[in-house]
Amino acid sequence: MRYFIEFSYNGKNYFGYQIQPNAISVQEELEKGLSTILREEIKTIGAGRTDTGVHAKKIFAHFDAEKELDEDLSRKLNSFLPPDISVKRIFRVQHDFHARFDATYRTYEYYISLEKNPFTQELAWQHWRKPLDIHKMNEACKILFEYEDFTSFAKLHTDNKTNICKMYKAEWIQNGSELIFTVSANRFLRNMVRAIVGTMVEIGAGKIEPEDLRKVIENKNRNAAGTSAPAHGLYLVDVGYEFG
Repeated sequence: MRYFIEFSYNGKNYFGYQIQPNAISVQEELEKGLSTILREEIKTIGAGRTDTGVHAKKIFAHFDAEKELDEDLSRKLNSFLPPDISVKRIFRVQHDFHARFDATYRTYEYYISLEKNPFTQELAWQHWRKPLDIHKMNEACKILFEYEDFTSFAKLHTDNKTNICKMYKAEWIQNGSELIFTVSANRFLRNMVRAIVGTMVEIGAGKIEPEDLRKVIENKNRNAAGTSAPAHGLYLVDVGYEFG
């Protein structure tokens, strides 16, 4: 029987979601807790793999179990997990439903603090030394919708079969002293959002103009884009499915 698990985590202490040798990951903690409670080896497949230090407010994974699960499993699992990982719900799905391949969209938010804030040092990019022009940054957002090949924002030397992504939303808003970038697409490349944010900040700071974003994208070269924004300001906030 296949089950979906909806959860969230603070990524500060983890080398991303996906299990890797000699490094602590969110997936490892989930599987350890599930295997202990269910007394069978449990392997999970996540909706995506976040990079080291990136957070998730809402993410899904699926796993298979030999028996029907207790409705109280979420509470039990939360008791096993560290404080920076929280399970919201666990529910049964069709046996072939896939957390990664059946996702229809993913949405990220990136947070920038425009003032020195001791309470968000590890949760937002502290960018208070130089003002940012949000109008120019939103002008650049409109240009993203003209393209589908985002090679210039892809991490180098990855195993991507394609760098084509369909953009659904890209927008900056200001909430008090905080800038929030919301971006949604059918899929994202590794490091893509952080590379886009880094380039947008160069636009907002006046280093390049919004129109220059076209040259960056058409260059299809990671070196043409800006430096990646820090990981700790990035949050996966939603993954869409048609559960039926």
